[in-house]
Amino acid sequence: MIEDASQFGAAVASARKALGHTQRELALAINSGERFIFDLEADKPTAQLGKALATAKAVRLRLTAAGSPQV
Repeated sequence: MIEDASQFGAAVASARKALGHTQRELALAINSGERFIFDLEADKPTAQLGKALATAKAVRLRLTAAGSPQV
């Protein structure tokens, strides 16, 4: 289970490496800069959520909600 940005970045890096992609190749796949991938994998708190989700999709990470939201 991914519970924080650090774990998310580590999961992206692991999945990217498993697919044999460099940070540059992943950045090109999501139409982003290589610096974004570096920052995301390094747990930079200002990483944009939309790009982070596109990155997760590009490396085939499946994200699911842990449960129903409390109202």
